[in-house]
Amino acid sequence: MLEKIVSFINSIVWSPALVVLLVGAGLYFTTRTRFVQIRRVGLMARILFRKKDKDSGKKGVSSFEAFCIALSGRVGTGNIVGVATAIALGGPGAIFWMWIIAFFGASTAFVESTLAQIFKFSHSTGFRGGPACYIEKGLKSKWLAIAFAIITIVATGLLLPTVQANGMATAAMNSFGIKPLVSGLFLAFLMGLVVVGGIKRIAKAASLITPFMAVAYIIIAIVVLAFNWRSIPGLLGSIVQNAFGINPLCGGILGSTIMMGVKRGLFSNEAGQGTGAIPSASADVNHPAEQGLVQAFSVYVDTLLVCTATALMILSAGTFNILDSKTGEMLVENAPGLGANYVGFTQAAVDSVIGGFGSIFVSVALAFFVFTTVMAYYFDSESSLMYLCNMEGKISKRTENILIRLLQIVLLSSVVFGSVKEANLVWTLGDIGVGIMAWVNVIAIVILAPKAIAALREYEASIRKR
Repeated sequence: MLEKIVSFINSIVWSPALVVLLVGAGLYFTTRTRFVQIRRVGLMARILFRKKDKDSGKKGVSSFEAFCIALSGRVGTGNIVGVATAIALGGPGAIFWMWIIAFFGASTAFVESTLAQIFKFSHSTGFRGGPACYIEKGLKSKWLAIAFAIITIVATGLLLPTVQANGMATAAMNSFGIKPLVSGLFLAFLMGLVVVGGIKRIAKAASLITPFMAVAYIIIAIVVLAFNWRSIPGLLGSIVQNAFGINPLCGGILGSTIMMGVKRGLFSNEAGQGTGAIPSASADVNHPAEQGLVQAFSVYVDTLLVCTATALMILSAGTFNILDSKTGEMLVENAPGLGANYVGFTQAAVDSVIGGFGSIFVSVALAFFVFTTVMAYYFDSESSLMYLCNMEGKISKRTENILIRLLQIVLLSSVVFGSVKEANLVWTLGDIGVGIMAWVNVIAIVILAPKAIAALREYEASIRKR
């Protein structure tokens, strides 16, 4: 009964209208910014890796730390399990639509992160903000801002952590035979050690763990692809053909191909969802557009690098099955022993080249990715809670601290719950959380886009004068 209710809600939230909204908004932002995601790639990298000023970080985290917090939220289960799910339920063509979402999503990430910088507020812990702030101050809609903050707390503090924990627990069970409950409790324990330390500890952990694991994962992917290099041209053609239903077999699931690509693409890179804007508000930068450019770059790192690495490993090794998302019927059975074990697709791909190593490596990588992603989710929910507590200064600091402790308990409990719950239900709950946030946030940033575009033009004019 619960599964039917959740599935019905998900079908409403993820109607074709949301797909049109996301792609349409990305196209609009791309045009208005004159393809900033292409024009300013070099500048994005220079801003990200430049040295901090001596005073940087006193009021907020550095641009690189904010980038790592946002990237840690993006690089997680969606990059390993999510990509495999997209292939299983949408075929290879789903990867093409993930790329499309990433390309247009980079401009969306620029707009929302620039707006977050423009409308951020000062808190005793540093700068805070995000969609709730620019909805209240930019759209002058306090009730919608409150609603979005509450939705964010529920989505990132309760729903989305279950997805991450489930993927990690499944991988650990596949590799080491560890019971899901044990994995969930261990992850919750480690998370507890970090979240009680606040934004500085979260930023430091993210800046150390996220880049290291992303680079290690890409290196392993290159090794797998080097062994399967002959298949790469053909599989790239397969991705494009299946994206438009040219292949007769996958042509029957074209709707699922597009929907799964968009869903998993958004779940992975979070562009338009609003969560990337929350850590962006915490950065102490010289100009709002700088952080917008940095966050646009993070979308590329997440989808065009990490997600693509997973997809190419699975497709080149042939360790995947394709199922009808509605009936569960097996359409393509390349890996009979895996069935719908999505995380197993990636593990088997690495094992096909480095026998006995794939399951262990993917499990360890996923554990790190999940840890940093849930950490980012906590930061998003905590910032939203702080926004609600500081709207009009009516809630005391003591009450705010109590609410934060309750939030920590809820999030850690959801980690344990997600690790033992059935995977399909958990993913659907996560989709609902992402979808609702995207609906509200994308409409808001489309309306407020002129402010972000004006900031970009102002910034570009200033750097031309240097």
